[in-house]
Amino acid sequence: MKLLRITTVPISLQKLLKGQPQYMMQNGIEVVLASAEGKEIPEIEKTTGLKVHTLPLTRKISPLTDLKALWHTYKLIKKEKPDIVHTHTPKAGIVGMLAAKLAGVPVRMHTVAGLPLLEAKSFKRKILNFVEKLTYASATRVYPNSYGLEKIILDLKFLPKNKCQVIANGSSNGIDTSHFNPNLFSEADKQALRKELGINKDDFVYIFVGRLVGDKGINELVTAFINLNKTKENIKLLLVGPFEEELDPLNNETLKEIKSNKNIISVGFKQDVRPYFAISDILTFPSYREGLPNVVLQAGAMGLPSIVTDINGSNEIITDGKNGLIIPVKDVNALKNAMERLITNQKLRQNLASQARPLIQNRFDQKLVWQAILNEYKRLTNSAKIKK
Repeated sequence: MKLLRITTVPISLQKLLKGQPQYMMQNGIEVVLASAEGKEIPEIEKTTGLKVHTLPLTRKISPLTDLKALWHTYKLIKKEKPDIVHTHTPKAGIVGMLAAKLAGVPVRMHTVAGLPLLEAKSFKRKILNFVEKLTYASATRVYPNSYGLEKIILDLKFLPKNKCQVIANGSSNGIDTSHFNPNLFSEADKQALRKELGINKDDFVYIFVGRLVGDKGINELVTAFINLNKTKENIKLLLVGPFEEELDPLNNETLKEIKSNKNIISVGFKQDVRPYFAISDILTFPSYREGLPNVVLQAGAMGLPSIVTDINGSNEIITDGKNGLIIPVKDVNALKNAMERLITNQKLRQNLASQARPLIQNRFDQKLVWQAILNEYKRLTNSAKIKK
């Protein structure tokens, strides 16, 4: 069995699918990787032992570049002759699924980890709807990584129910709970990092991990934190992730506040986010849309309760009042009140924290997800052989 995995950018291969290619190889599958060029490729090749084929993929809508990417992907598929093409992320999905269908690949799988079109309007929304439908029509199977996302896709009538499936309990890659483990970090380690970041011993730390963009709710988060900071001292907001100036940038007021407010600490992108979870008290994740967010899984595995918005994916990981709190989307006051509630109600916070890690271990452990994906590869390739 030969598998071609395609993502739009290499950081998705490195982060979102970490460890999965090696697991498939250990179970007898020949794996080929492809994505756009990027600085992460040497590290991916080192850790997987595989060459990453580069394709002219971009995250923007660019018809000429996309046609070029389609041709290069088609040529790669004809050269490698995979039994399965499995795509992840929107642009890799449309290019990879179309190319695979044109090349006659019998098993064409696409994982949906979010729908950017949900925040698009007017003509752009129509284009994205068309692209999504074409991706699904070109695939033999489509895998939303959460049940909420599956419901949205089916409600939009993008594909029939019998072509759509959630693997395991959701998630694209599961969570390595032995790696995301709070016991790996000593008090000395945590104190050293807090000192480095200017966080005092008695400071209460809210953390956000991810891209610092509008649709992750960063504008609302910064505003809620500022309002809370007017009455609550000794609090910090720790932002771990890169800014994106081209796609969905933050408001100017938010950017100014992040740069000037001494209680907001922005550390940029980090290869290893675990130490930052280890020194924090609460994950604040007020995103507008998700598939099944890895960050919420990671925080839970690290023993942190989460404040999340009531969106698909997040509300499948978090049960309100059990391992976190759920608030309405784009509601600054609700976010501020939830943040205040967890700093003032220590008993509630401790109860939520005690449930955070066990719930992730029982439902989203990585090996469970990997085995379910492997079983699906075997099932579909066997079915394709029978049809021949």
